[in-house]
Amino acid sequence: MFRFNKLVTLTSVAVTLLASPLAVANSLKVVSTFSIISDFVENVGGDRIALTTLVGPNNDAHTYEPRPTDVTAVKNADLVLANGANFEGFLGRLVQASGSTAEVVVELTEGIQLLRNTHDDDHDHSNDQHHDDHHHHKNHRHDDKHGGHTDHHHDSHAGGHNHNHGEYDPHAWQSVPNARIYVNNIAEAFCSADPGGCPSYRENAKSYDAKLIALEKELESLVSEIPLDKRTVITSHDAFGYLAQEYGFQFLAPQGASTGSEASAQTVARLIQQIKQQQASALFVENISNPQLIQQMANETGMKVGGKLYSDALSTEDGDAATYIDMMRHNISTIRDTILNQ
Repeated sequence: MFRFNKLVTLTSVAVTLLASPLAVANSLKVVSTFSIISDFVENVGGDRIALTTLVGPNNDAHTYEPRPTDVTAVKNADLVLANGANFEGFLGRLVQASGSTAEVVVELTEGIQLLRNTHDDDHDHSNDQHHDDHHHHKNHRHDDKHGGHTDHHHDSHAGGHNHNHGEYDPHAWQSVPNARIYVNNIAEAFCSADPGGCPSYRENAKSYDAKLIALEKELESLVSEIPLDKRTVITSHDAFGYLAQEYGFQFLAPQGASTGSEASAQTVARLIQQIKQQQASALFVENISNPQLIQQMANETGMKVGGKLYSDALSTEDGDAATYIDMMRHNISTIRDTILNQ
């Protein structure tokens, strides 16, 4: 049974890479697991990196199946940058298949307070957090023996598409303050892998961080226009807990934290009842999800679908959410406009 034990903390990256120095005259070969991380990576890496994205725009990492080209990309990568927190259920199988020469797969949620995955209990989000010590089990190299570590592995996903995120919600990028931590972690990983480029990486990260700070203020202003009693929103799957915590929303969803899970009839019936009792203010589809279930709920309640939100993937370049900043601005603006124009 394969156990994915290449995940390491950022503090281990520098030590690990000393064992296999990079030829920094060449671009740093980076694999990012999905489009949102890739946008962060491009902003930090600039022209010093060659980037491959595994799960592209409008595609669903929950149900993703790696392609032969992905195996090759991971095999040849200097760094593989992943969200972590059990988001990429395919990654362990992919690294095993590649026989990757990359010494590290960096989890970018390191240092973030993860929310507990509450869908099975309450079907909404609270402020229950889990501090960054959830990464303690990642302090190991690919040649270590850790038979006692049973809480973080990917071998259970080898048989199919279903992907259970487990105890914690991995969608941490839906909070702009968390996005700033992702960006800092990326800069640290690049500095360790390519010390000569570190001044450039740090300057790029600083410049992008300023844009994220400005985005925070913009979003706060938009949300302030939404009445506090009108902030209950229904979406396709449970991906907006960090946005809810940041801005005082309540997000309800028929599916759990993974689109690979099925919505129960009981959950759908309860959400329909809440809509009929005017306990929900807006209803949205997501770019990565089949809109059929949300449309069914709209038909049964007479509530209009407010539009499309972007959860786990960006749009294509000509879409509404081609970048992370565009995505966050679009989501909040769409929620605001839908609620205020009812």
